[in-house]
This record gives sequence, C-alpha cells and structure tokens, in this order.
Amino acid sequence: MTRRTALASASAALALPRFAIAQADQRPAVTVAVQKIANTNTLETLREQSNVGTRHGGSYGEALIEQDWLGDLSLKPGLATAWRRVDDRTLEFQLRPGVRFHDGREMTAEDVAFSFGAGRMWGAADPAAARNLFGNVPGRTTGKEPPPEAAAIARRTYPGFDRIEVVNARTVRFVNRVPDPALEGRLSRTTGMILSQAGFDAAASWLDWARKPIGTGPYKVAEFRPDQSLILIAHDDHWRGRPPLRQIRFVEVPEVASRINMLLSGEADFACDIPPDQIGALDRSARHEVVGGPIMNHRLTVFDESHPQLRDARIRRAFTHSIDRKAIVEALWGGRAAIPRGLQFEYYGPMFQADWEAPRHDPAEARRLLKEANYKGEPIPYRLLNNYYTAQVATAQILVEGWRQVGLNVQIEMKENFPQVLSNQGAGTASGRGVRDWSNSASFNDPVSSLTAQHGPEGQQWQIGEWRNEEFGRLSAVLEGSMELQERRRAFRRMLEIIEREDPGYSVLHQTLNFTAKRRDLPWKAGQSFFMDFSSRNWGA
Repeated sequence: MTRRTALASASAALALPRFAIAQADQRPAVTVAVQKIANTNTLETLREQSNVGTRHGGSYGEALIEQDWLGDLSLKPGLATAWRRVDDRTLEFQLRPGVRFHDGREMTAEDVAFSFGAGRMWGAADPAAARNLFGNVPGRTTGKEPPPEAAAIARRTYPGFDRIEVVNARTVRFVNRVPDPALEGRLSRTTGMILSQAGFDAAASWLDWARKPIGTGPYKVAEFRPDQSLILIAHDDHWRGRPPLRQIRFVEVPEVASRINMLLSGEADFACDIPPDQIGALDRSARHEVVGGPIMNHRLTVFDESHPQLRDARIRRAFTHSIDRKAIVEALWGGRAAIPRGLQFEYYGPMFQADWEAPRHDPAEARRLLKEANYKGEPIPYRLLNNYYTAQVATAQILVEGWRQVGLNVQIEMKENFPQVLSNQGAGTASGRGVRDWSNSASFNDPVSSLTAQHGPEGQQWQIGEWRNEEFGRLSAVLEGSMELQERRRAFRRMLEIIEREDPGYSVLHQTLNFTAKRRDLPWKAGQSFFMDFSSRNWGA
C-alpha cells in the first residue's frame, strides 16, 4: 500500500461516523417541564396513582381496554381486540396478537395472568398498609413482594377480584367473586397495565422493577432519576407502528415561572400546569400557545373527622357553606371552570344525578351551624402544599378568608410533600390532621371510579382513618355490586347526601382545568385527562 492509498483509506474511515450520523434517527425529541414526576419515586402504577404519575404512565404501560381521552371518553380496544360478558362476574378477552414488550418478548396470556397475580399485584398485604400511600418506598421492597400499599390500591381498584383464567394462548378471563357492573371500566385503568413477567423476574428487587417497569407502551423507560427527570425512548416494535418521537424527557421544575422560562428560552418544548393568568401572555407569542381545558377531575377540600373541632358534622357543614365557589372560579380561573353537581360527571350517563347541587354559599347558615355546635373559635389546621395543584395557594387564601368571615379559625400549615400532609401523628388531637386539599379523578364513566374508590371502605379516607360512615359503606357495596340501574341510582344519590350534606367527608370546589403551554409548531393535542399522549394517535394532522 502506498502512502497516498493509506491516507485515502484513513480519510474514508474517518468519514464513516459522519455518514452514520446523517443516517441517525430523524424523529424529534421533546422536553416537558413538569412540576413533579412521581409522588412515590417509582413508576409502578400500583403505587403511583396520582395526577403527576398519570401524565406519563400511559406512555410505557397499556391495559386490555383503553379510555378515549382524546375523543368521546368511551372504552376502546387496547391490548385486547375484543371482550364480552360471560356473566355478571366474568369478562372474556381476546388478546391482540403480535404485541411486544420493551424487552422484545411477545405478550402472552401468562403475562396477563402475572400482571393481576399475587407476585405483582396482591402480595401478602396488611389492609392497614394503605396508610402509607404517598410515602417513600419502604426498605422491605428490596425483595420481590409488592409493598402492602400497592396491594391496597389493587384492592381498591378491583374489590371483587378472584382470579385470571387462561383459556388458551389468545383468550383470558377476568373472574370476580361478586357481580360488578363496572368491570370494563376498572380494567381500563393504568393499574391494570400488562407487564412482562420475565422482566419482573429478572429485576434485582421490586424497587428496581418499579423504577423501570417493562410494559408494551409506545415508549420505554431509559432513565429515571427520582425528583429530577424521566427519559422515555421510542419502542419501535410497538403494535401501532413506530412512535412519532425519538425521545421524551420529563424534567422536574416545581415553580411555574421557571417552567415558563424554560419554554420561552427553548430549553423545554412543553410546560405543564399553567395557571389561567399566564395564558394571555403565552398565547400572544408567535412561537407558543396554551392548550387544554376541563378534564375528568374535581378539586376538593377534605375533612378529618377525628380532629376535635371536626367531630361535630355541623362544623364541617359550616365549612361547606362558607366556600364561595363562584369567587374562586372567577378570580383564579377567569370563569372557565365549572362548579360541578357534587362529585360526579355528566359522562356517567344514566347514573348522573342532574338535579344535584353543591352546598350553597350561605354564610348565615354557616354561622348558625357553628353557634348550634358551640364552636368557640378553636384553631383548626389546614395542611397545604406549595402549588402541587394549579393555583393551590391562591385558592387556599380565598378559602381561609371565607372561613374566617363566618368565625372559623383555620390555620395554614405548609408541608413539603404528601407524607407530611397525610401523616397521622397526633391523630385525634388538636395537632393532628384537620383540613387538606385533594383532587379526585373519574378514570372511567361510573361513580365507583371516584366516589367509592376514594371514599368507600377501601378508599384512602377510610384507610388512613380520616372519615368513615357505616351507611355509606353499606351503600358502597350496593353501588359496586348491583346490576340493577335504579337500585344503583338510589344508592348513589343517598351516598352523595351523606358525604356532601349530612356528614361531610369533603366538599367539591370546581372541576379541574389542565393547561399546557407548548411550541406552536408541535402537532400535539391536549386530552380530557392529565395523561400526555405522545403516541401516533396524537401527533400530526
């Protein structure tokens, strides 16, 4: 070889990387600035049942049935191509062929059985474990058994579950112990995502698995840094075809102003949880716009009846009549948010109670109730997070002023996280829990998705010792198990009477609005959920 041919060969070799770069994946990558990525520092939806976890859970995990958040909110085929009712307790599913997990394996009926089995979902949970729903993953999860609080969420979501039957390679049956009119909806929730049994078995611990679950979604987890960032990359073997994005990077940015600055500077392509007072300025930008609107979620004020000043239902009723919902909606949401008819949504269809109303704003009635209850102005704590919910602090200021005007002495206690908000230290005493903020989502079109799931015997309020009512508990069983429409309607209405009027466990403030600021040129649409869908269904014309 001559010197000239040697140099030519070397030049050709050096040129190869440039050619490879030219042939690299040309799909866009986006950065999303969010206020929080996960409340539990995991991505396992059995623990991360939250507004912030909902944002990305559907990208890496899929269920047998899908909810159409971009359309009419109906249930659609997901990992199952079809399903049918065998009887009041049993749903039979035909599994979609050719679905591949992120580890390259094809989904089987055995993976479905695993996903609803003891190893992943139920374990040997103590019912009291729900007390730690928003806590950090306990040390015991270095083993493979799911933590008890994950199993508590499973019991709440599938209260009548008995077993999964594998009929054949493409057919499975979900079998309940009792009739359930809402089985289809329950199985559309992210808790029911189908996961790789082999991937679970290969993980070193439950925590390793929970921070990098192996599902079937259009994107797979590449890197999760708790409290910092989450990187998802395209799963090109997805059953719908190659996803439209190469990478999605979620970055945790707690302050609204910082998220907006990241968007304006080009550091981020999306900024989440935008308050209405910022919409006008962003919409005037030639490069940016704000999208979104009402979602299937309501903002609530929640009461702990074990607090000495809240044991008397009349005091809690006074709270509900001191809330000027219209003032909150007008001042903070520009009149855009609806004041709902209690904890329900119109998409409940025949179960919707069209003539129900939230407690009226009636300060005189509130004062009367406080006088009748012999309330003397004793302090009542209000545990508050710093804008975990959009406009949370401003909402709290309006609430506290309304309560003050009728004589309620409400003291704000700022907390850093949900474990502090939900801590039962001092429970039943003046230093224990009193009032807090919450939101409830209806993840499918039936009241059991919200009312019993959050406030019934397996719901968070009962499980943490915050509120319970025995008649409400008995009616929860009727609502969850009766197949007779009118009986269910009567039970639902009576449950609303109990928990919203007679023995308040919460009071609804307004329907949630979810606004996202984005680059104007990106072809992404907002749905009726916190979920940000970046699949091929929602990218492009």
